[in-house]
Amino acid sequence: MAIKKGVGIAAVNYPTGMNLGGDPSQALIHSTTTGNFVISLSSTDLGQGLKTVIAQIGAEVLGVPFENVMIDTADTDTGPHCMGTFASRATHRVGNAVIQAAEEARKIMLDVASDEMEVSPDDLETDGEGNIRVKGSPDKSISVIDVALAAHFKYGRTISGRGMFMKPKSEVDPETGKMDPDSTEAHACTVAEVEVDTETGEVTVLSLKSAYEIGRQVNPALVEGQIRGGSIMGMAHALYESTHPYYPNVDHMPTGFSEYLLPGPMELPEVDSVVLEFPSVDGPFGVKGVGEMTANSPIPAIANAITDAIGVRITDIPITPEKILRALEEKEEAS
Repeated sequence: MAIKKGVGIAAVNYPTGMNLGGDPSQALIHSTTTGNFVISLSSTDLGQGLKTVIAQIGAEVLGVPFENVMIDTADTDTGPHCMGTFASRATHRVGNAVIQAAEEARKIMLDVASDEMEVSPDDLETDGEGNIRVKGSPDKSISVIDVALAAHFKYGRTISGRGMFMKPKSEVDPETGKMDPDSTEAHACTVAEVEVDTETGEVTVLSLKSAYEIGRQVNPALVEGQIRGGSIMGMAHALYESTHPYYPNVDHMPTGFSEYLLPGPMELPEVDSVVLEFPSVDGPFGVKGVGEMTANSPIPAIANAITDAIGVRITDIPITPEKILRALEEKEEAS
């Protein structure tokens, strides 16, 4: 019996969006009387930081401070339409819709400001700090708050915008099967280092080192968080998680976290990554998608590392100690 080390590598490409009749998402923006902007969505933030990123995109296009943008995620009865938060599509689809809505709202904002300042809207710019100023004359300015107040109480106008992003459905060529199933594709590669105890079958993941090509990063800190979380999630799928071990028979199904296995703090490996930025031609500011992909490549990388360590390929996950010991027994019997 021995501790055997192995190294495995796996690479994936991950599509953003799906070919679902356009896969559309909508966004609405309006200003309050205090110069804040509300972005209304039906796109749910699952904890990946969507609200933060969308607020950043909206603030950038509007030309106002990030803290002046609020995200209102309504429900499917009251909010603008969204296909859903899946397929790593949210930042790409919703971000594009928000850009459209913000551009429309910004135009109205500058129109009102031009009336107040008696200059052409083309001569105005935002400073990103809550002011609208004359180009080349920063001392000639008006605050966004004053513009919002004037729009509401002087001109009777709403500073608002509508946006919707969709990609027309790509029909399948019946002769070749050719189609265009997504909007853009991100890429990832993971190298996993493991130790396998051939006496107990236990696997220790020493490190997960990855490279991710995700288009442009809107919020690098959130990207890093997704990479780290996704890496551990992938490790959990590879070695621990099994909701229905006897599927389709639901007998012995885990009923709580005392039975549902997950890696704990002592099992966490070294996680290291680099991010490559090759902007997408149709993503908001070049965004692709990073969410689900971060958990994909660690799974086969860990499986390949186990194969490298013990010389036997196990083809179903999770790769439990029992499966490893049985594979080693079969290998010994066959030799």
